[in-house]
Amino acid sequence: MRSLSKVPEVTLLFWVIKIAATTFGETAGDALSMSLDLGYLVSTAIFAVIFVAAVAAQIGAREYRPLLYWATIIASTTVGTTLADFADRSLGIGYAGGTTLLGALLLISLFTWYRTLGSIAVDTVSSPASETFYWVTIMFSQTLGTALGDWTADTAGLGYVGGAALFSALLGLVVAAYYRTDISRTILFWVAFVLTRPLGAVLGDFLDKPLGAGGLALSRYTSSAVLLAFIVACILVFPQRAARKGH
Repeated sequence: MRSLSKVPEVTLLFWVIKIAATTFGETAGDALSMSLDLGYLVSTAIFAVIFVAAVAAQIGAREYRPLLYWATIIASTTVGTTLADFADRSLGIGYAGGTTLLGALLLISLFTWYRTLGSIAVDTVSSPASETFYWVTIMFSQTLGTALGDWTADTAGLGYVGGAALFSALLGLVVAAYYRTDISRTILFWVAFVLTRPLGAVLGDFLDKPLGAGGLALSRYTSSAVLLAFIVACILVFPQRAARKGH
């Protein structure tokens, strides 16, 4: 017997929307913390409230709802942007320190999830416990991705285009591993999920950072609006099915 999960089936459309959502998270997060000058801590508090409310609604839903699911993903990526910036810059631990700390938190979350429920496969996400682990893990992965993207583009000196090329190449290797190796599909999913976040981070920075810093100096508000419209269009135009899990 097979039953439906409360997360979407992982298809090409899933990854397209995920990358757009992570890019939106970068531009929208920067719009609140920088353009509106609210700062990283206040912006993180605002986005955290939205994220917790979205997760509560997602867990309370009886079935997979595309708009609600992706709203929760967007909430996780906006809070991840400002939280990573707060840790890296306001707390002064730097990109390397932030990446290390958040990477450890992500691994702890996955390990605890696995030891508690026996699986970290996304198609098993259908109970309040598994959903809670799922969204906590996603929040850590989104925050890690922001720190990793900034570290690569700034400290490592690759710039935004170089960073985007690097993470695109790494995602390409994950795709090759999916089709040509027997590596666990669950492991490959989480690796790809993490890598799409720094890709979105450097793409978002490329859109809105000043020309002198290697960006296009586009409006954060306009960029965010266009990205959000694209995400909503993808959700409404292209049907998405809930992932199926076996018993």
